[in-house]
Amino acid sequence: AYDRGRRRGGGAPPSATDEHSRPASGIATIGRGRGRAGGTGHCGSVATPNVGGSAVPVRRSSRLSNPNVHAAADARDMPPPSPRPAALTASGARSALALLDQLALGYRHLCQYKCGEAIAVFQGLPLRQKQTGWVLNQIGRAYFERVQYADALRAFEQAETVEPHRLAGMEVHSTILWHLKREVPLCYLAKRALDFERCSAHACCVVGNCFSLQKEHDTALKFFQRAIQLQPDFAYAHTLSGHEYSANDDFEKAMACYRNAIRYDDRHYNAWYGLGNIYYRQEKYEYAEHHLGKALEINPSSSPLYCYLGMALHANQKTQKALEMLSMAISIDQYNPLARFQKAHVLISLEEYEAALTELTQLVEMAPKEGTVFFSLGKVYKKLGQNSQAMLNLNRALDLSPKDAQQIKAAILHLEKEDNAEEEEEL
Repeated sequence: AYDRGRRRGGGAPPSATDEHSRPASGIATIGRGRGRAGGTGHCGSVATPNVGGSAVPVRRSSRLSNPNVHAAADARDMPPPSPRPAALTASGARSALALLDQLALGYRHLCQYKCGEAIAVFQGLPLRQKQTGWVLNQIGRAYFERVQYADALRAFEQAETVEPHRLAGMEVHSTILWHLKREVPLCYLAKRALDFERCSAHACCVVGNCFSLQKEHDTALKFFQRAIQLQPDFAYAHTLSGHEYSANDDFEKAMACYRNAIRYDDRHYNAWYGLGNIYYRQEKYEYAEHHLGKALEINPSSSPLYCYLGMALHANQKTQKALEMLSMAISIDQYNPLARFQKAHVLISLEEYEAALTELTQLVEMAPKEGTVFFSLGKVYKKLGQNSQAMLNLNRALDLSPKDAQQIKAAILHLEKEDNAEEEEEL
């Protein structure tokens, strides 16, 4: 499940997306006060000619004739005075600072990939603050980094209900749906993002993930490149482009994308993982070990990163270190099937068949329809001399993995020959 979004996992790191959220569309207008022209009120006494020859004074303004009386009337008409702001500031400032301190602590834990601590801090917020788009996004990111996709999806769906037009975080939401193979919800999310803001890097990443899930890698690349044009410093868009190039086996362009992502955000561990994965596929295990180690330095709580580093170490003939890394991956996430499978293979290479059998037996419970697991079980039972169990598991592997039929049939045929040879010896 982690594979390329393991790669997508965590994603990039949490601090990168919020800092580059696109401002709301539209041009901000600054209100300008409209000055009125000078008043035309009467001031003083103006004499006008009279027919009889005597001057008749024009009536003065009533306010000027008796200012004290009208000042009292104005005072009665005024609203009651507001409470003294100093009295409110003391208690209000303490509450605001306490809230900001808790939010900052949770965000700090998340930036350091201490996801369990971050979730605990955010869950401890008052309900009014916890049920906000930003906090729910951070909770979703924390679950996402822990590869708990169901919980992460639940948090993002709540954030969507509270703040439906929030673009920041949509790319992570879409990556979760990509991992869960949820095509219909991902298509709906992509349409909603485009309807709201077509010229958003986040929206383009959502649409790119949608096409990537449908194996349309070239179309996905167009949208990821569009996201980069809209926001060149968006590290996650560069990483997603690298993943698509890697899926097309265009390693040179993929590595260029990963390096661009690191140039904009050197703590974007997903890009370090991407480089390590390419070096692993090219059988350059020293380079793979270095880059995966860099990713692990940034995110030391990632079970998939420990798993892939263990695979690189095992391929580089560093068996004991590989076993340590794979054991660490399982201790962080006991439901990581790839880590258990790779650990079993390391144990087989060390001829520790009983320990390998324990790992594979537990793995069968997690992946009961995985033919390669039963094939490995068959080989282990054969090494332990339990040929009947070996034959049973090899036949199960043949039923579940018809594409590997040739290899499995060869193992079954070899096992049958050994059984026949043993029977002849007994006779």
